Amino acid sequence: MFVSINPTTGQTLARYPAFDAPAARQVLDECAAAQARWRDVPLDGRLAVLSRLADLLEERVEFLAGLATREMGKLLSESRAEVRRCARACRFYAKMSPRWLAPEALPSETGRRMVVYEPLGVILAVMPWNFPYWQVLRAAVPLLAAGNAVAVKHAANVTGASLALEALFEEAGLPGGVFSLLRVPEALVAEAVNHPAVRGVTLTGSARAGATVGGLAGAAVKKAVMELGGADPFIVLADAALGDCCAAAETARMRACGQACIAAKRFIVEAPLLAEFTDRLAGRLAAHVPGDPTDPAVTVGPLARLDLLENLDRQVRESVAMGARCVLGGNRLPGPGFFYAPTLLTGVRPGMPAFDEELFGPVAAIVAARDEEEALSLANTSAYGLGASVWTADTARGLALARRIEAGMVAVNAVPRSDFRLPFGGVKRSGYGRELARWGLTEFCNIKSIIVEDA
Repeated sequence: MFVSINPTTGQTLARYPAFDAPAARQVLDECAAAQARWRDVPLDGRLAVLSRLADLLEERVEFLAGLATREMGKLLSESRAEVRRCARACRFYAKMSPRWLAPEALPSETGRRMVVYEPLGVILAVMPWNFPYWQVLRAAVPLLAAGNAVAVKHAANVTGASLALEALFEEAGLPGGVFSLLRVPEALVAEAVNHPAVRGVTLTGSARAGATVGGLAGAAVKKAVMELGGADPFIVLADAALGDCCAAAETARMRACGQACIAAKRFIVEAPLLAEFTDRLAGRLAAHVPGDPTDPAVTVGPLARLDLLENLDRQVRESVAMGARCVLGGNRLPGPGFFYAPTLLTGVRPGMPAFDEELFGPVAAIVAARDEEEALSLANTSAYGLGASVWTADTARGLALARRIEAGMVAVNAVPRSDFRLPFGGVKRSGYGRELARWGLTEFCNIKSIIVEDA
């Protein structure tokens, strides 16, 4: 049984029966049969469905946003922005796919040489809860444009959002079975990966989940994309403009109550700015108003689940016990729901959970650096490599430093985030493969070479 709980109140919203193994196999068999027909739909027909889906997303913003906020606790304004971004992504792929999927002619002394992009088949998408629409659609939309089918194993706590997406695809004209929900417990994911209809796996989640599912895909010799966690560094050099920098730091840490893989988590500050940056960021975090995320006056909602709250509290307590200093927050808030106080830790060093682990919640960890070289060393002293940012008045210096940071995305004087115009993914324990843009569109294509010699 899948249970959806409102994290603002702790009350149960709905219960959904889970599929057993025979039901899951039937879903995948039907998905494979639907894909065999979908791949033969001309590209303009497939893209028309995406354009219609964009229209429906824009029409249903309030309904979809309200549902996401009830299920996972995001501010209602953030949920609205997520739905609108999904619509823009649909229109982007509807526009760009004809160019990116077109056959490419290559130079040849005789005959013809070409590369064509063909779908692989059914792709299993194991998706998280923190962006219940964006995470699913940023994977599914390019897959569907390329002619694949998608079987989505969504996080149990946002089952309502996944059912809403399924209904929208049907209304947009997508044939039944091409986008299928695989409502299975974690114990049946291995069987789904190994199902003969599944030709590839894409997962967004923790490094632990990625190691398990990626290992299964590797053993089955199936293509996989793993978008995993991050402990993203936010490097503040001594010449940074603190006003813009601190405003961005607050945004980078607090969006979605700090529950974003690409969110800044380790604030590595060069010594001359350390004290002022700490004071300014502490003031900004202290001004946040926790509460009901549907209330426009509230600026930070709850964590999505009780277990996430408990793990975040453990990370803070253990870091403090190892020498970090808690200058703000550091506690669960009283009352119903899964609320944690906006928290600022200083004196964080390697070996502490606040440095080594992913902080999924409203906790910022400040790390002191003597100079630029130590800042770079601290940034790269991590098992993760998803995103990073560098703040400096000298953009050439920032770009040079960005090239040396081990991450899939680095922003200079900006906050990194997933953008459908750019490839998205990480290195090290943040995963492998890329989503979004042209790279995401062709990740699950058979990139086939064709040679034609004159008779």
